[in-house]
Amino acid sequence: MNTSIAENLAQVHAHIQAACQAAGRAPGSVQLLAVSKTWGADAVRSAHAAGQTAFGENYIQEAVDKITALQDLPLQWHCIGPIQSNKTRLVAEHFDWVHSIDRLKIAQRLSEQRPAHLPPLQVCIQVNVDGGETKSGVVPQDLPALAQAVAALPRLQLRGLMTIPEPAETDAQMRAVHRQAKDLLDNLRAQGLALDTLSMGMSADLA
Repeated sequence: MNTSIAENLAQVHAHIQAACQAAGRAPGSVQLLAVSKTWGADAVRSAHAAGQTAFGENYIQEAVDKITALQDLPLQWHCIGPIQSNKTRLVAEHFDWVHSIDRLKIAQRLSEQRPAHLPPLQVCIQVNVDGGETKSGVVPQDLPALAQAVAALPRLQLRGLMTIPEPAETDAQMRAVHRQAKDLLDNLRAQGLALDTLSMGMSADLA
């Protein structure tokens, strides 16, 4: 096992536990998603040996090669990058989660192409909470209609929202964006959607 990977994971988990204690929430309510893009299969094996099971990938073909090479491990694969129409079948056939739904067309293709022998694809809608011009995601005012449409697709299970805000100058600004995302999730719950996931935050946010 790569000791530096194990040490880094242990350090991040310690930060998560401290942050949860400070916020008065259970550490088990936060899941660490290790972004493994550009890392090879051997590094993922080392991370798994250190207890990590959930991995995020941006680059679809690179991810599919990795997923295929690591089929012997009980891993959970999350697509966290933009999805082009010509990549939806690969995503539907290989991933467990998609965090970056921002168009109904992509969601429909994923639902249609999800193999019948696999469980429904777990998905989050990406929201551009702070209006960053370089960020993907649906704008908040269009979120309710998209969420209801995605939730109705038969081979997808809508779990929540994902946001990648612009870099914040202060912790207070970062927390404000995260609070906005939580408010959007709560509003969707009030409309009858059973959602349980907010996908947000980077390891740097724990510093």
